[in-house]
Amino acid sequence: MTTNASTHGVTVRVAACAKTFADGTRALEPVSLDIARGETVVLLGPSGCGKTTMLRIIAGLEQPDPGGRVTFNDADVTHLPIERRNVGMVFQSYALFPNMNVADNIGYGLKIRGVASAERNARVAELVALTGIEGLENRRIDQLSGGQRQRVALARAVAVRPSALLLDEPLTALDAALRERLRGELNRLLRTLGITTVYVTHDQAEAMALGDRVVVMRKGAIAQVGTPREVYFAPASRFVAEFIGAANIVEAESADGALRLPGGRLPLANGAARGTVFAMIRPEAIAIASPAGASLVGQVDSVSFTGDRQRLSVSGAAARPLMIDVPNSIAVKAGDRVGLTVDPAAIRLFAGEQQP
Repeated sequence: MTTNASTHGVTVRVAACAKTFADGTRALEPVSLDIARGETVVLLGPSGCGKTTMLRIIAGLEQPDPGGRVTFNDADVTHLPIERRNVGMVFQSYALFPNMNVADNIGYGLKIRGVASAERNARVAELVALTGIEGLENRRIDQLSGGQRQRVALARAVAVRPSALLLDEPLTALDAALRERLRGELNRLLRTLGITTVYVTHDQAEAMALGDRVVVMRKGAIAQVGTPREVYFAPASRFVAEFIGAANIVEAESADGALRLPGGRLPLANGAARGTVFAMIRPEAIAIASPAGASLVGQVDSVSFTGDRQRLSVSGAAARPLMIDVPNSIAVKAGDRVGLTVDPAAIRLFAGEQQP
């Protein structure tokens, strides 16, 4: 496939787009977002946070409240319907045509655009190979597995070489093992195609694996925009810290460049401000050490073996038990007294955020 970010795809700008439905429900606060040509942006958040509404506004399936604008390459498309925006969409249900075989489903958009049969067949063959569904061209949709249907839906969406590809929870209906495998295949496909992509999910692993940037949403608003590493290691708020991955949120007094906790003191980087603060510490940032001379001391309450690692629950070091991820080669059991050390650079502070 010759499609790439330098020749296909558009820049997308969402400017002050809000959405209030007829019954008065406010689904989306005024949000603004710029998406670069060829970029994959993932809208991530809990159910009801506004991510699908935002996607539907970009697609042209919903109109924003007055004052909101959507532009593709600086051209205002706010009032254009989806069929005039040249976008490809993949839904959770896939929305394939049951009366058509695989090849006809993939080529449908090309056919209604008047693409000649020879070119249409060549494009279908190209996409069949790219999505790994060779040999299924003549099968009916009801003869396909969930993963095969997902590949057909993707092939159909990109067959017309859309300016933007919009995906709404496309892997949700699949079982966990298949979802993980297809996530890798989808990532490869998106990088190969280079189409500007907006992907909606509530699954953090999908967001981290697929997104050039992740847009974390909460209650109809954008909580943070950043690369996967940024939203994980430098969350902008306690909500983002707790929503993205596992996090220990510790309330403590900050003084003299350290956090004062029941089990000891944790040194802080860059001399944090004094007073009561909430600190985020990721489970993998805490290391087990000898109690003698360790920054914190606590007792192991439980050990959960997870295959590649083990998760400990340690009480006494902080006001609430700490989650700690350590290599499974470390011999530790419930009841052990352990020392804990934390790299000061791995501690993230949130002043005054008592509620997530």
